[in-house]
Amino acid sequence: MELINKNFYNEIKKLLDDARHRVYQTINTTMTHTYYEIGRRVVEEEQKGKSRAAYGKSLLKNLSLELTKEFGKGFSVDNLENMRKFYIVYSKSEAVSRKFELGWSHYLFLARLKNDAERSFYEIEAIQNSWSLRELKRQFNSGLYERLGLSREKIEVKELSKKGQVVQSASDMVKDPYVLEFIGLDEKSYYSESDLEQKLIDKLEHFLLELGKGFTFVSRQKRVTIDEKHFRVDLVFYNRLLKSFVVIDLKIGELKHQDIGQMMMYVNYFDRYEKTEDENPTVGIILCKDKSETLVKLTLPKENNQIYASKYLTVLPNKEEFKKLLDGNE
Repeated sequence: MELINKNFYNEIKKLLDDARHRVYQTINTTMTHTYYEIGRRVVEEEQKGKSRAAYGKSLLKNLSLELTKEFGKGFSVDNLENMRKFYIVYSKSEAVSRKFELGWSHYLFLARLKNDAERSFYEIEAIQNSWSLRELKRQFNSGLYERLGLSREKIEVKELSKKGQVVQSASDMVKDPYVLEFIGLDEKSYYSESDLEQKLIDKLEHFLLELGKGFTFVSRQKRVTIDEKHFRVDLVFYNRLLKSFVVIDLKIGELKHQDIGQMMMYVNYFDRYEKTEDENPTVGIILCKDKSETLVKLTLPKENNQIYASKYLTVLPNKEEFKKLLDGNE
């Protein structure tokens, strides 16, 4: 019996996998819309009752009993209450005028967010980046919305809730701090810069998600030779949205002015010897454990739009601690 061509088999397998994914997505979004409609009908029925509070409790209890008899699990009083809440939250937003493109679990989480602008931002980002529920929660817990809002004017922060993260310049993509809890290094543990680099490479998929939109990995320990002296750039990425190289240098301690000078050299080297004419200037990011904002401002040119220094965290604070941390960065 002749063996099946491997490429041929993989093409057929991909067709089936893609079809299954589309079917799953269709079922998931259809059920989400259905739950929204159930929530709407529950609210409308409650509003007909003379005593809303008492009628609401008995309504959900009786509805749960009948639906469970007919359709089985999934229609507990708590779940019906979630559908009711889902409708109340999203009937007040622009989301009602378009399809619900995420799964029910995503919207259950999003409906709990009290800030309308923040909720809208995370919904847009989850749709655009195909985030799993786990990744959505991680991005929320790492304060992505707040971190992106730090370097923006108030009007630009409002745009985040309407369009999500739009990357048009280097400042649009840079975060401060970067949250690297996925590498598994305790805040108090000793590690070297090479240890940190290896951990990031080991968790490259997670690191790319943390870096943001449009990033692809190029190389590590990229050798730069100047007058027969060899230097090594820790990590090199390319951002297809900006059409530019992004070089990253890792520092496990406090940022020094020499570190900024070294990054300026790397950026200039890439601009002169690596980038092509149709590409934009190279961006340099120094990830450090701590930094002095004054030192950074005095070392870099006034019109700097290429080199950035950002702190990194190896442990994810709780939401309240994180907001305090970000307030301290402003």
